[in-house]
Amino acid sequence: MPQDVVDKRDAILRAAGKVFAERGYHATGISDIARELGAGHGTFYRYFKNKEDIARSVVARALGQVMDAIADEDPGSSQSLEQYREQVGRIGHKLFDLVVAEPALCRILFYDAIAIDRAEPELAGRAMEAAAQYTAAFIHNGQDRGFLRRDLDAHVVGLAVNGMILTGAVRLLHAQDPQAMRDPWIRTVETLMFDGLGSS
Repeated sequence: MPQDVVDKRDAILRAAGKVFAERGYHATGISDIARELGAGHGTFYRYFKNKEDIARSVVARALGQVMDAIADEDPGSSQSLEQYREQVGRIGHKLFDLVVAEPALCRILFYDAIAIDRAEPELAGRAMEAAAQYTAAFIHNGQDRGFLRRDLDAHVVGLAVNGMILTGAVRLLHAQDPQAMRDPWIRTVETLMFDGLGSS
């Protein structure tokens, strides 16, 4: 694909993502995106079929940004408990920083992804499953090295850990002081992973 086409598509997706995040998918029209971009309606139809096509691409772009944020973390790299804890903390901080830096991206993923695609209503489910498999790879490494209990289903644990991360991210979007939430939230998730809720 020529670079000018890539650049134009990216500009449209950035504008659409901003408007979807502000107005919501259903309340957004092509005219709203055109106004944000400063372009005519015809520009969109040279690159996308319709609003739904743009929205699917916005979600895919947002998911790609999430994965890019933690792409340098190898699930099998930690060889000691200290390294493992540090890696979990790094991932938490990277995801936290992404939510703070890209609130529009996160609002799309958290609130609009399910509503966006009538043709592929399982889009959000597939994304959650892929995220669970990614997290499960880290859990498997912890189990294999004896840092985590081996009797637990790594895939289910991955879903549970991601659920905690998702809940924290949603709260961050509405927090008056996101920075004040960061360390307590990450520390609590780490404690649940490594120590559980037992008092002894």
